[in-house]
Amino acid sequence: MQVIQMAYFVENIEEAMPRFTQALGVGPWFYFESFPFERLEYRGMPSQAKLSLCLGMSGGMMYELIQQRDDLPSVYKEVQRERGWGFHHYAVGVTPADYQRTVADYVARGYDKVLDARVSIGAQAAYVDARRDLQGMIEVIEMTAPVHELFTMIREAGERWDGRDPIRRLG
Repeated sequence: MQVIQMAYFVENIEEAMPRFTQALGVGPWFYFESFPFERLEYRGMPSQAKLSLCLGMSGGMMYELIQQRDDLPSVYKEVQRERGWGFHHYAVGVTPADYQRTVADYVARGYDKVLDARVSIGAQAAYVDARRDLQGMIEVIEMTAPVHELFTMIREAGERWDGRDPIRRLG
């Protein structure tokens, strides 16, 4: 297990993408204006929060920017109310066989599971609240074949990116 992504909650994703590109060389961005969930739960309750997100690479690190398009309660609004916009979570990728055990291990360490989701490409993701120890949440991503393919495509695009076509819409 290793950190594969750093995620930030932003007020305006369209304005944040070029700032992260200029300051950190992140790009190109792969942008989901309306991120598709099959299931989304926040603190054990169903959620209909509407999210935009984008993913891009700088060197070997994937960056994620997230904007919530409504005012529904969420893991993002929770952190933003407490300390403002900015860093939100680390993400670790695990095999499907290790997914449930990894989430359970974090919960056993005293980190509350605050988000549980299934995304439209057929993978699970969970957030555990590690703010007391790590100043951020931890997202556990089930690295199914479609997720691995998407992340590989993003990584390879970042490796050969020449600065053109900085925002690529998906979904």
